[in-house]
Amino acid sequence: MRTLANKSDRRDLLVRLAKAQPTSSRQWGKMSPHQMICHLHDSFQAATGEKTVSAAGNLLQRTVVKWIGLYAPLPWPRGLPTRPEMDQFVGGTPPEEFKNDLERLRVMIERFSREPRDFDWHSHPSFGELTTRDWLRWGYLHVDHHLRQFGL
Repeated sequence: MRTLANKSDRRDLLVRLAKAQPTSSRQWGKMSPHQMICHLHDSFQAATGEKTVSAAGNLLQRTVVKWIGLYAPLPWPRGLPTRPEMDQFVGGTPPEEFKNDLERLRVMIERFSREPRDFDWHSHPSFGELTTRDWLRWGYLHVDHHLRQFGL
């Protein structure tokens, strides 16, 4: 089970992330590679409490869907909806300079994975309260999902 808690999994993910280019070809969805970088950063900021995000979960999402999404051996499906605050076409952080935004995301992933943390976990908008184990698994899966979106 891949997770940001595992140094080699994290390193592999960061190597893939470093291959992202503004011209990387999208396999599905609407975001550009640069928008994807900002979307991921926004999502990590929601987990750390640095960006406010509206809740959307119900009991089914906070239990069954959470377990399937985090621990079933399946890739996340394409086209899952995102919260407006993370949506690059609604309220997400606009891209600025690709290399700087990519580096900012890399630093955030390292910070997110570090023990001890310098932040407290906040609720996931759909899954509710997550443990450290859950958050580190989510972080890996979310980045992996979007890297696959661009063939990376």
